[in-house]
Amino acid sequence: MADYPPIAEHGLIGDLQTAALVATDGSIDWFCAPRFDSPSIFGALLDADSGGYFRINPGSSRGKQLYVPDTAILITRFMTDAGVGEVIDFMPIAGKTRTDVHRLVRLVRCVRGTITFHADLAPRFDYGRRPHETHLTENGAVFETPVEAMTVHIVREPDDRRLARTWLDDGGDIHVELTLHAGDLRGLILETGTSGPIREVRVAEARRLLDDTARYWATWLDQSTYQGRWREAVERSAITLKLMTYAPSGGLVAAPTAALPEQIGGERNWDYRYTWVRDASFSVYALLGLGFTDEAADLGRWLADRVDEQSDVKDGGPLQIMYRVDGASDLVEESLDHWEGYRGSAPVRVGNGAAGQLQLDIYGEAMDSLYTADQLGISAGHAGWRKIADLLSWLCENWDQPEEGIWETRGGRQDFTYGRLMSWVALDRGIRLAGEHGRPAPLAKWIRERDAVYEQIMDRGWSPNRQAFRQHYATDVLDSSLLRMCSTGFLVPTDPMWLSTLDAMTTELVTDSLVYRYDPEASPDGLRGSEGTFSLCTFNYAEALARSGRLVEARMTFAKMLTYANHLGLYSEEIALTGEQLGNFPQAFTHLALINAALVLDETL
Repeated sequence: MADYPPIAEHGLIGDLQTAALVATDGSIDWFCAPRFDSPSIFGALLDADSGGYFRINPGSSRGKQLYVPDTAILITRFMTDAGVGEVIDFMPIAGKTRTDVHRLVRLVRCVRGTITFHADLAPRFDYGRRPHETHLTENGAVFETPVEAMTVHIVREPDDRRLARTWLDDGGDIHVELTLHAGDLRGLILETGTSGPIREVRVAEARRLLDDTARYWATWLDQSTYQGRWREAVERSAITLKLMTYAPSGGLVAAPTAALPEQIGGERNWDYRYTWVRDASFSVYALLGLGFTDEAADLGRWLADRVDEQSDVKDGGPLQIMYRVDGASDLVEESLDHWEGYRGSAPVRVGNGAAGQLQLDIYGEAMDSLYTADQLGISAGHAGWRKIADLLSWLCENWDQPEEGIWETRGGRQDFTYGRLMSWVALDRGIRLAGEHGRPAPLAKWIRERDAVYEQIMDRGWSPNRQAFRQHYATDVLDSSLLRMCSTGFLVPTDPMWLSTLDAMTTELVTDSLVYRYDPEASPDGLRGSEGTFSLCTFNYAEALARSGRLVEARMTFAKMLTYANHLGLYSEEIALTGEQLGNFPQAFTHLALINAALVLDETL
């Protein structure tokens, strides 16, 4: 099997319409264009031999990475016997107008001594399924398939052609050598969606792109109102969430990657390059808490559009649990059987067959975020309110049925307690909105159904044997999704039933502060193998401890969790008992939970 870097050995760059992962060896081994959910151009992360990559390094081992402070500009530093060099990676901001042209700028700089950088550009279009032709000139190259094209330009000065040597191999890949002395800055600029013209880019132009990108990120981050104890981690999480936002629609992808495994060699390999109603909803609260009102408003509008466009009721309800970044609903799942998967973790799945599942919790999360936005003046108009009322009317008739649940299990429907909890939230927030704005609504019915949900949870969701709220009505298994019971207002954090549940979770689901989604020995998802602890749940646990007055434990849990970030402050979905990051990377849900936990801890302390 080919060598794969650890998932955590990557940084993220992006232009607000797509993103790329850069490994510590200087290789871009994941990049899709023109959107997050487009087929990959570089996919070596999922098949090192045939996935494609864009690597720049001095031929040495892995370098050291850092972000330029307050930006998404990534620097990978290499130390050799002959000199010290840097690869500076960034993507100029694409903005809110959808475009097929995206630029990856890869500058190389010699800091000390003399250093020769080797650049290997090996694209594999359409997940490696579409061959290409390459046209090479002294200033760069064009890669073409029958349906797409990509151009690479060399960054240099007119009088230093001797510094660069370029050649084409038999496979249609290009290779460039750049020999630099202390103070030299050169590089390559890759443009998708264009077949040229190929041109020689001057260093001054590349510097302007770098300065403009740095200025954008610093200006954006200046909007943050966060002044708490964990500013560095919180602001890095905010930048990471911004990098995963599709600016033309405001949609936030769950992660920019697909099919990274939750267990090495396992089959829980899902495509997360889509916008979940749940993630978008949580994002509104987190971004508003940091002062990013424009981003929260964009996400609120994305959610409102999904409510406005709610389809004819199908098996999964009027809302899908996830959509493409532009709001489209076609997420047909397929397996890329020609790829081996990360470290042999097959199948490699793209698309997501869970999109049509019935997950009742999304209605509560959507309504909670719309209510939060409303409190800050981002309110639905008459037509929007009618759609909200239609959605709640559907929920009144459908909350009391089995569903797939928050974890998108493939093991059949159950009466999940969390789904009931969030159905209560949906109705409660709708009742509040109607009352606060004097909107027409069948309030008597909504109140009756809200109270019926409450009574059912207290009657059937509570396990007398465990003295805790359970995952679903047919089991005594615990589920860490219920850590949100007190944050939703369903229970006060001092309620004995809640404190007993928290104690039971601490005993059964927590290992040295890390939290499993549910009992790892009682997996309900119908799939083989196991998984690591869920980073979202660990931050939720820290928040729940803080709300319940267990501040010492909350601070220690949060502090320990910060040590599991990678070298750049990024988190994937899960953490193995060895501390290895697992699952799609970076994970929006994890960074959202970090922000929310930090806000609650700051407020409580």
